[in-house]
Amino acid sequence: MGDLFLVRHGETEWSRSGRHTGLTDVPLTEHGREQARSLVPLIRSHRIGAAFVSPFQRARETAELIGLQSDELRVDPDLHEWDYGGYEGITTVEIHRSRPDWFLFTDGVDPGPPEHPGETPEQVGERADRVLARAEAAFANTEGCVVLVAHGHFLRVLTARYLGLPPSDGALFQLGTGTLCRLGTEHARPVIAAWNVRPPS
Repeated sequence: MGDLFLVRHGETEWSRSGRHTGLTDVPLTEHGREQARSLVPLIRSHRIGAAFVSPFQRARETAELIGLQSDELRVDPDLHEWDYGGYEGITTVEIHRSRPDWFLFTDGVDPGPPEHPGETPEQVGERADRVLARAEAAFANTEGCVVLVAHGHFLRVLTARYLGLPPSDGALFQLGTGTLCRLGTEHARPVIAAWNVRPPS
């Protein structure tokens, strides 16, 4: 597999306040839009062979603002953020009041309503594996890099799976809004080539 670029969407009101934002379709803040625009030189310095984006507006707008054209982008439903179920819109601080030892990457979430019942770490890992398979297929048909524009917790799990680690090891990779990461290989082994990159201020 060639270079795989990961872009976490820019800031939203919910990400700024620490609220778990899974399937709630919130927009970018103006600061989030500025974060996305600042990534244009980093993205456009590479030849892009294929680009996939989450269906949610915060990711789609980020993809547009970093300069990806609509004819380059493929909306991939598997790129949506972790379904937080009963924890949607709630902060970790609030959850810890009743579950002080709770940790998303090992414990998952409380069940939610039928339209967003919640996901286990393993279920998120299965989605990540499907995305990685599609990225690998895209590499077979292009000489450029592949870009994924999506969400923080999902991309952390995807990184763990790319490295051959269990989904719970996504906890090891802190990922800020409006940042760029590059996954590649060294001596035919998967590696993190760059992480949490922002342009110099």
